[in-house]
Amino acid sequence: MAGLETALERVLTNSYKAGMISYMASHPEEFKELLKLAISDKQPYSWRASWLLWSIIEVNDQRVQMHIKDIIESIPTKKDNQQRELFLILQKMALTEEYEGILFNICVSVWEKVNKKPSVRINAFKLIVKIVKKYPELYHEIVFLTQNQYLNSLSPTASQSLAKMIKNLKASVTQV
Repeated sequence: MAGLETALERVLTNSYKAGMISYMASHPEEFKELLKLAISDKQPYSWRASWLLWSIIEVNDQRVQMHIKDIIESIPTKKDNQQRELFLILQKMALTEEYEGILFNICVSVWEKVNKKPSVRINAFKLIVKIVKKYPELYHEIVFLTQNQYLNSLSPTASQSLAKMIKNLKASVTQV
């Protein structure tokens, strides 16, 4: 029977967002499969699953909280679109110190790859900022990571977003 699409996989490839959200609302028992797909490499389903997962979870969603380690560990092997969605999921989660360190390193690595899609890099940077707010002693990293070589490939909108993040971060870090 291998090779047959599950009902969830069919929804992910044949529905618009509202239909996917509606399906998940009426099939909560499918959440574990959605999460598993979101961190797997089963395309075309995986990046769509991560996108849908991000769209339906609450802040610090307990159904996701216990899988943070798996999500973080899966990021380096994913393509840009899926990485972006996994970063968005993690932006909604409270992280332990242990996972913050691992995630910080992954995000810095992604940020430094200037050939990656700007949306992926910006979402990695948002997580860097979230972690630096908690650990202001890491602020010097931001200075290094915002040198021109990392900014030149960003669109004007992404550059504006980044400048605003840095300004807000600087204000919060200097108040500590």
